[in-house]
Amino acid sequence: MLYKKLGDLMYKNKFSYENTTKFIFNGEGIFNIPIINATDNIDNLENLIGFNYAMSSKKKDCGVHFFLDDYQFQRLWNNPEKYIEVLMKYPFVLSPDFSLYSDYPRALQIYNHYKKHWLAAYWQMYGIKVIPTICWSDEVSYNYCFDGEPKNSIVAVSSVGTQKSNKDKDLFLQGYNEMLERLEPTQIISYGTVPEECKGNIVQVKSFQEKFRRSE
Repeated sequence: MLYKKLGDLMYKNKFSYENTTKFIFNGEGIFNIPIINATDNIDNLENLIGFNYAMSSKKKDCGVHFFLDDYQFQRLWNNPEKYIEVLMKYPFVLSPDFSLYSDYPRALQIYNHYKKHWLAAYWQMYGIKVIPTICWSDEVSYNYCFDGEPKNSIVAVSSVGTQKSNKDKDLFLQGYNEMLERLEPTQIISYGTVPEECKGNIVQVKSFQEKFRRSE
């Protein structure tokens, strides 16, 4: 009886079923990752605010990024319709940066990659300009982390937290070079310190941490 009641609650709960009742997008790869369309010809790429300020900010001539702790934007996945009008007020948004830490279980990494792409495809369906945020963890993640990403598009990456050790630096640079080879991006928004080894048409955006340290 308890199982049946729980099942009934799930059926009635509009947040259930991992948003599959809202839309199922065409997918790529063995995990059917929703496809993000390419975005190009956007000005002022360096002008970004975090999603944690997007609700209250009076400044709307900038893009919205998600280089934040995941808990600050998990609500987008839990209730995607609620934030459509907020995001539509901005000229562009980055796809949400759900974490792909190398010590995360593989299933969780794939799930986070799927969530990022589902939301980005959902936003594009409403006419929002979305710049894909490219994330990876280790070499094994290359089997799925580029699925659904467009070629010849503006993309965004973040180096925050990846330069603390030689191992972390190597993982970042290896994934960055893999991204260049596979996606051939037209421009790269780089949030945080840009390692000198990184190539490409890079637009650097100082991270919140860097701005905070400079103001001290």
